[in-house]
Amino acid sequence: MTHLLPGDLIRLIETPKDEVLHTMEQLGGIEGLARSLNVSLDYGLDERNDVDFKHREDTFGRNYVPPPPPTTFLQLVWEAYKDLTLMVLTGGGVLSLIFGFTVGPPDNTPRRLSSGDPATAWIEGFAILLAVAIVTMVTAVNNYQKDKQFRALSAIKEDEKIKVIRNGLPCEVNKFDILVGDIVRIDVGDILPADGIAFEAYDLKLDESAMTGESILVEKQSNSDTPFLLSGTKVMQGMGKMLVLAVGASSQSGVISSLILGRNQRTVTQISDDDAYIAIATPKGHGEIDLEKAPVAVALRNDDGEESPLQGKLNQLTILLGKIGILMAVLVFLALVVRYSIDRFAIHDDEWRGTAEVKQYLSFFIVGVTVLVVAIPEGLPLAVTISLSFSVKKMLLDKNLVRHLSACETMGSATTICSDKTGTLTTNIMTVMACCIGSKSFTTVDEVKTSIEAATCNLLCESIAVNSTAELIDGEFTGNKTECAMLNFISHLTPHSYTDIRRSFPTQHHLPFNSAKKRMSVVIPLNENYCRVYTKGASEVLLGLCNQIHYPNGEVIPMVAPYSFGAMMIDSYASDGLRTLSICYRDIDASFDEVVNNWSEDMLEQDLTLLAIVGIEDPVRPDVPDAIQSCQRAGITVRMVTGDNVATATAIAKKCGILDQNANDELVMEGSEFRQKVLNSIGEIDQVAFDGIWPHLRVLARSSPQDKYILVSGIMQSTAYGPQVVAVTGDGTNDAPALKKANVGFAMGI
Repeated sequence: MTHLLPGDLIRLIETPKDEVLHTMEQLGGIEGLARSLNVSLDYGLDERNDVDFKHREDTFGRNYVPPPPPTTFLQLVWEAYKDLTLMVLTGGGVLSLIFGFTVGPPDNTPRRLSSGDPATAWIEGFAILLAVAIVTMVTAVNNYQKDKQFRALSAIKEDEKIKVIRNGLPCEVNKFDILVGDIVRIDVGDILPADGIAFEAYDLKLDESAMTGESILVEKQSNSDTPFLLSGTKVMQGMGKMLVLAVGASSQSGVISSLILGRNQRTVTQISDDDAYIAIATPKGHGEIDLEKAPVAVALRNDDGEESPLQGKLNQLTILLGKIGILMAVLVFLALVVRYSIDRFAIHDDEWRGTAEVKQYLSFFIVGVTVLVVAIPEGLPLAVTISLSFSVKKMLLDKNLVRHLSACETMGSATTICSDKTGTLTTNIMTVMACCIGSKSFTTVDEVKTSIEAATCNLLCESIAVNSTAELIDGEFTGNKTECAMLNFISHLTPHSYTDIRRSFPTQHHLPFNSAKKRMSVVIPLNENYCRVYTKGASEVLLGLCNQIHYPNGEVIPMVAPYSFGAMMIDSYASDGLRTLSICYRDIDASFDEVVNNWSEDMLEQDLTLLAIVGIEDPVRPDVPDAIQSCQRAGITVRMVTGDNVATATAIAKKCGILDQNANDELVMEGSEFRQKVLNSIGEIDQVAFDGIWPHLRVLARSSPQDKYILVSGIMQSTAYGPQVVAVTGDGTNDAPALKKANVGFAMGI
């Protein structure tokens, strides 16, 4: 059983930054905290102990926050009715109905000057109101159905798997099954499912803007004054492990949700430890929570959104027709009044008949109102709504779920599509297709096994197994797809499993993948006075950091001149559309502790020995070339944005049809060159320079999420070639900023 109560853990997370170290020291450090929670940092929770699991759930609560109540059907009806066209139609219909019921034709008045028989005069007004009701109900029913679909989709999305350690083994559990005391493994791109404390952190940096509103990345270190990790924040760099301290309603995402929904608005000082797990707490020392920037707030906030181009044009048309209708109604009314008055009082010199004359003039007014009502196109909103609704249903059959009806129309207006490559244009099923070691290139695993020395093969397998975060769980590799392909590759080279190889080196120091440096490394001790660095990353980047080459026979030869064969193989693999990675190592004549404590990353990742260059294939989806041709025929320009090098990106773009086989160089650009050309000295887009580049650009290689965001923003702001409507496709967290910025976003593989 645990020795800590929920209130203790909430107060621990609330600890001011300058008191964290002292508080942790009193608890005996992270190890002492783990002992108080009755959990081993190496072994994790014991899944066989049902009593312990039940106690933790009863004491600290489940990792579940009830979703906000759904929008009622009446609210959806009101939202659908709040349309300018419908309101104008309603006003005209009501007036027509009132006059139709209350005023009949005047005595001795020709039928052509009257508003009709009272027995039938109400029909026109009723028809207008009926059309308004149909439009409103069709829109509301569609929104209600879509809301149900998206709630079901959200439930599936929330049903995500979290990487944890239980029973001493890595495994995946449902997000809602995370308990206080769990050991969670965190990596780049992860959104933390609960609050916790980091006890392993390798260059770990988090984006806490969703909680604090601060856009600066926050570095997290164990045994420091910044060890606490907040739920809902995103891992932007590094890797590590955390001990879960708060789940569900007592985690920070649960706190925000409760505040927004008005639930349990109490502070931790107002509750007892018995019900502390439903407390509402603001984490001191971590910045104030900005509800406007919280993810739950975004989900719950009424999103009126901007008008789509068609909605804007329809409203403008309605206003214009309304003005013209009013003008014509006034002219008709005045013409009838003048003609009647001249004919009756000037020509025939009749006397004023009181009520009869008032009734006659009122009938002229009704004719004017009728003209106004007829001028307003009551069938237009109905036609648009039914058309878009039909489009949504047809798209659903093709497994495309549309969140807003107006998105259909926006998609139809798209002039540019900025697409990710991996997982969008390609299948995201990686396979090692080629390998270059020394001066030899191999295309099959059997060639590699029979052509290199056993020591070289073991070194290659050891490098890949140790310098990886991917795992084999329930017979399937999970994690980064490239790393999964590499682990699958060595599984055919050695009888030893990757887990056995990793266990041979229990002490490791990781330098996680960095998108700026395009590489990742791990340091392992070989003996007390000797250690080794394994590095893998972008081929052309690592090639420049190597000064030796490891050959298949085990011989290591200095790289006295540029490694022309390696560069040639990188170009060859890339021209075939293969993603290339270099695998390197370095032996250091120093102790592990000395290297970890005194050597910088740049010092570790230089003077490397090139072990291998591998080519990894990610096949183009079969239907992508035809789809891109269809877009081009429709006048839509497709641009590919990828992190691969120029050669690989160009080869894939040619396979997809984005580039012609004889495309010139100005159509392809690297992210660093792109930023240099389109950003000014203060980091803002130079629109004039941007407009000189983007019309010709088709492929942006070696790009970062920032590059994709800049490209999308610049095209949307451009007016040099007419208004631009930009669509973005993507399937990863790195695509999120551009997806949100674009006029329409296609989130793939939800």
